[in-house]
Parts: sequence; C-alpha cells; structure tokens
Amino acid sequence: MLTSSMEDYLEKIYELMKEKGYARVSDIASSLSVQPSSVTKMIQKLDEKQLVTYEKYRGIVLTPKGEQLGKLMKQRHKRLEEFLRMLGIREETIQKDVEGIEHHVSPATMSALNNLVLFFDQNSHCLQEFNDFCTELQTLKETEDERK
Repeated sequence: MLTSSMEDYLEKIYELMKEKGYARVSDIASSLSVQPSSVTKMIQKLDEKQLVTYEKYRGIVLTPKGEQLGKLMKQRHKRLEEFLRMLGIREETIQKDVEGIEHHVSPATMSALNNLVLFFDQNSHCLQEFNDFCTELQTLKETEDERK
C-alpha cells in the first residue's frame, strides 16, 4: 500500500529519470518543494518497499516495479488533466484539482475516465455538443440570476 506522498515521489522520480536518466535528492527536493532530509527519509521508505535503489554516481533510480508504478502515476496524472481540460476547467484549477483527485480515485473510476477521454478524442463532435450544452446551461443560469 502506497501513501499519497509515496505516489508523488515515485511520479517525480519517474519524470526526472525520463528527463535526466537519474534523480538526485536535491532535484527531488526542489521539484517537490520539500527539504532534502524529507526526501532522504522517503527514499529509505521506498527502498524498503523495493521501489528505488541508490546507485553511486547515478543517484536514485527506480526498480522495475518502481518504474512501473511511477509510469502509472504519471499516466493517471496526465489523463486527469486531459479530462478536466475537456470539461473546460481553467489551468490553475486543473493543477490543484488533479493533486486532490489523483490519490483518491479508484482504479475502476480511473479506467472509466480514461475510456471517456479516449471516446471524446475519437468523437470530437460529441465533446463539442457537450461544450455547447454547458454554454447553454451557463447562459440560462446567468439569465435566472439577473432576474433575481
């Protein structure tokens, strides 16, 4: 069982490894806005779960299991962003909401959201109809608010 923090660390280490080939404590600390000592403690916990290893001169690397989980966390994050973007949510709100949602969404719900995003990708006319519907609802709400 992983905590939300563990998931965040795995996702960040995965991103850094894809970008640089490795992750250092200082890189993780600065990108997650935490103290290096906090990173060290979390790395020890992830090492106990056999999700990361420390390699001299290479820094922290994910084990195959850790890489699989990090990739999953990154994909989940990206898909949630796409979904909220499709709904017309503002970017600054998307980032806050994804951080709140991603650790609490069940695999079944995530699978359904993934399918919905893929459906809208392949059927953009449906997404346009949905957006038109939302615009109509907003116009009706504004009209009702003006009457009050």
